[in-house]
Amino acid sequence: MRVAFGVKAHSGWAALVVLGTRGGELQVVDRRRVELVEKGEVSWAKQPYHAAEGLNADDGRDLVTRGVAAAGRIAAREMRAAVERAREAGHEVAACAVLMGAPMPDWTVDEILAVHFRMHKAEGVLFRDALARAARACDLPFLGIPEKQLEDHAERVLATSVGSLRKTIASLGKSAGPPWGKDQKDAALAALIALQGRAK
Repeated sequence: MRVAFGVKAHSGWAALVVLGTRGGELQVVDRRRVELVEKGEVSWAKQPYHAAEGLNADDGRDLVTRGVAAAGRIAAREMRAAVERAREAGHEVAACAVLMGAPMPDWTVDEILAVHFRMHKAEGVLFRDALARAARACDLPFLGIPEKQLEDHAERVLATSVGSLRKTIASLGKSAGPPWGKDQKDAALAALIALQGRAK
């Protein structure tokens, strides 16, 4: 089956939904929570900029650097695992869509740590960017979809009304079973764009 990944990231984890079509019918091939921090590092790795607040400059930079590197390493490992699961099941991964936020200004770590709202912004893009790099490292065709414009983007690319798309996503949830909350729905819609939008 030809499948596509849709990913919605949070601090330290992401919702992954894999969609495919069989006989013209859309199916949820895989759906899982992907952990993006090691269990023993959760206390700081989920929010490394906040964890670095109050440390001296050198220690703060070091902690952030370790956190960013760990996010990249784990995202790459988990993306490879997802691709391997799909291929072992006989599927071809057509693309990976990650819901993205606004891009970060070119701030240094020191500039980020100096202003609290910048820390929130940096952590908001950290795991999304790590997942985007991981998809590219796996040689997957990559789509970065602005999360705030997800439905408008889907309506435009898929040439289908938002109402109809919502019904399609809701019906997928009935067949997949719980959990099927906003994270899974958004990831599924991103996967649908990756799967069907690229074919148009």
